[in-house]
Amino acid sequence: MIFFIILAVGCKQAKEIDANESPSSDSVYHYLTSAKRKDLSATVRIENTNKAFRILTAKENTKSTRNDLNTVAQLYYDLRQESKAIEVATKVVESSISVKDSLNIARGYNTLGNQFIDKGANDSAYYFFLKAEKLFSPTRDSIYLAKNYIDKAFVQLYESDYSGCELSCIQALSFYKSSSYVQNQYNAFNLIGISSNELKNFDNALIYHRKALDFVNRYPEISQSKVHYRSSTYNNIGYVYQNLNNHREAIKNFNLGLAERNLLKDNPLVYAALTDNLAYSKFKLKEYQDLPRLFFEALKIREVNKLYSGVVASKLHLSEFYVAKSDSLSAQKMAYEAFLLAKKSRISGDLLGSLKQLSAVEQKNASLYSKEYIRISDSIQNEERKAKDKFARIAFETDEIISQKDKLAEQNRNLVYFFIGTLLIGVLLFVIRNQRAKNRELLLVQAQQKANEEIYSLMISQQRTIEESREKEKKRIAQELHDGVLGRLFGARLNLDSLNKLADDDAIESRFNYLNELKNIEQDIREISHDLNREKHALINNFLAIVNNLLEEQKSSHSPGIEWTIDEKIKWDNIDNALKINIFRILQESLQNINKYANAENIFVKIGKNYEKMELEITDDGIGFDVSIKKKGIGLQNIESRVKESGGDLMIKSKKGKGTKIFIDFTLGQNL
Repeated sequence: MIFFIILAVGCKQAKEIDANESPSSDSVYHYLTSAKRKDLSATVRIENTNKAFRILTAKENTKSTRNDLNTVAQLYYDLRQESKAIEVATKVVESSISVKDSLNIARGYNTLGNQFIDKGANDSAYYFFLKAEKLFSPTRDSIYLAKNYIDKAFVQLYESDYSGCELSCIQALSFYKSSSYVQNQYNAFNLIGISSNELKNFDNALIYHRKALDFVNRYPEISQSKVHYRSSTYNNIGYVYQNLNNHREAIKNFNLGLAERNLLKDNPLVYAALTDNLAYSKFKLKEYQDLPRLFFEALKIREVNKLYSGVVASKLHLSEFYVAKSDSLSAQKMAYEAFLLAKKSRISGDLLGSLKQLSAVEQKNASLYSKEYIRISDSIQNEERKAKDKFARIAFETDEIISQKDKLAEQNRNLVYFFIGTLLIGVLLFVIRNQRAKNRELLLVQAQQKANEEIYSLMISQQRTIEESREKEKKRIAQELHDGVLGRLFGARLNLDSLNKLADDDAIESRFNYLNELKNIEQDIREISHDLNREKHALINNFLAIVNNLLEEQKSSHSPGIEWTIDEKIKWDNIDNALKINIFRILQESLQNINKYANAENIFVKIGKNYEKMELEITDDGIGFDVSIKKKGIGLQNIESRVKESGGDLMIKSKKGKGTKIFIDFTLGQNL
């Protein structure tokens, strides 16, 4: 009982603050650093913590801000500012949940758990520590997880779950093997020592208390603390020896604990416990020197500091002492006072101890006190079982909540996967469809190229035929000139030569006839020359002949009337054959579309020259269409493709009931 009180105060005052937090700004860093300085007064530290909190409240919800807020919450906790600690810890949890910052959520839960320990709400404390544990584990942050195990061990100790306390401390120590967090390692050894002592595993209790003492001796940050951990540990070791009835060894350890300088001033609780335990071991050895002075010294300190459980222990020890001294009235008085105080404080262990002592010193009411003792003992056992069951239930419910969250997260993941899969399938189908369209377009381009090649071959063939016809015509003309015109000229020349020698009327008439013959020959030569010019013009305008044939065929084979004009100034010989083919195909495709869809009565075609541009205009007075919503068919796509291939510009104007106009211009420069 006394051992437990000492450890609770000693350990809970030693909660560590991680001094390695990264500052979010120079000012925050300054205030937090000052707030952590234990050489400053509590008022100054609280003021610095308040300033840091005000700055952080105005900052954005970043990881650095959340880290600093957790440090502020821990500082408020250490400075016993409970309401502020809860406020900040709750703010940290809320802001961390919004961004799924598991580490800072867990740290916030840990701070809330410590606050509930101080409030005596151990079930709530255990709940928050368990939630923190579940979040710390996946983050692989071993230091925070280990500290959380230590904090949970305190709750288990307070609720008499000694086996659970040992397990939590062992789990914590497994993370502390190579760390510098010696204070929490000391706490773990102490808690295992307490739990082993309560489980009557005294050898194990001594092993772990000596490990704790070794940490005190090795590390100045523990040994030089005003909490006086060395004195606490000597008291704990002595208490185990008391339970082993080895009071001589117990006295040795109690005296070592009391030898610490300034113990009474710095930690009167530990001093009073050591003094009372020393007096009790002396009493057990019947060494009554300094008794009951030591008992009363410890009692006075405890009463002044309102350490009610310690007061009960001191009065019960005095009652036993007075029984040994045969002072039954004083023994009954002390036992009864202890009983009344235990009832007031409602500490079950103290109540059982006082009832047990009363049954020993008041024989007439011994039966009554014994029955009450048994009743309360059974009730305590039931409460301990309930506490263990409660912890198991909290753990189960927490696991259930986490399991439900995991299931919900899995469902959300499955939904995300489903939507992603659907999207991928949609994208795949779009790609396939797009690829098929590109393939069709490629096939169409290839077909157009093949058609262009055929047209070009046809035009070459036609050109070859024309050349052959030209050669034949040249030969014919040469024969005509040689056999006809030249023979007649030669005959006329000879006759004129012979007539030059004559001067009669017949000669004059003959010369006149031969002059007429020369005029006829001149006319024949002129006609031959004209024929040659017409041939050259026909050869130059062979493309125009193809276009004219197309337009004549449209006029004779289809119902719409058609009119056309072609600028004679266009130099067709200078125009590339590929462009000629595209112009012909565009004109052909346009006429086909008009015949199929326009229901037109008249068609107008114009091929003209405008400076360095050639313009093609095709107009009809058909039903028209809405160019903004009309889906483009293969025909229009082909026209667009050919215009683009030729480097031209296409413009289509159409309205329903107003006909359609296709206007294309090709930039050809000086070649036009």
